[in-house]
Amino acid sequence: MKRALLVVLGVVATGLMSSVAVADGAAVWKKSCAGCHAVMAPKATDKAAWAPLIKKGAAELTAVVMKGKAPMPPKGGAASEADVKAAVEYIISQVQ
Repeated sequence: MKRALLVVLGVVATGLMSSVAVADGAAVWKKSCAGCHAVMAPKATDKAAWAPLIKKGAAELTAVVMKGKAPMPPKGGAASEADVKAAVEYIISQVQ
């Protein structure tokens, strides 16, 4: 009985740890965003193009990415809202 309880607790703990893992904004950006933003506006290195978007704030930028904006698909190709938030925070930190 104790062994079964330990196995169940281990599975639950593993699930909780993976669900609270913080998304790596740089990794998400490189995987889901960088390819398009290397050739399409706003380019990742164009601080002037990002400035008006950054003024809107991270929450609004995240909302736009979650919905998508042609030609960007919803979530910009990222897996989750946490990934999108992390990527938005990352690009903001890079272009300010």
